[in-house]
Amino acid sequence: MTNTSGPTQRRLERAIRTLLDERAGRSICPSDAARAVYEGDDDGWRDLMEPARRAAARLVAAGEVEITQHGRPVDLATVRGPVRIRRTR
Repeated sequence: MTNTSGPTQRRLERAIRTLLDERAGRSICPSDAARAVYEGDDDGWRDLMEPARRAAARLVAAGEVEITQHGRPVDLATVRGPVRIRRTR
């Protein structure tokens, strides 16, 4: 199992911020952050998907980003299915 300790969580938060900065005005998928942080050549990044969603939830709470589905803001705690992360407008 992949390490999801405090340092990994902080790396995921940084990855989300960096990816959003690089894609100015566009959204990212939590998997983008998971892939950016994962240090292997296999599909182990998938183990970081839930931690990436938790990192995004912390950034939502801080007012930095919002979670969307089909372009509309949603509550990550209750939404099902694929989501995107974008800067708060």
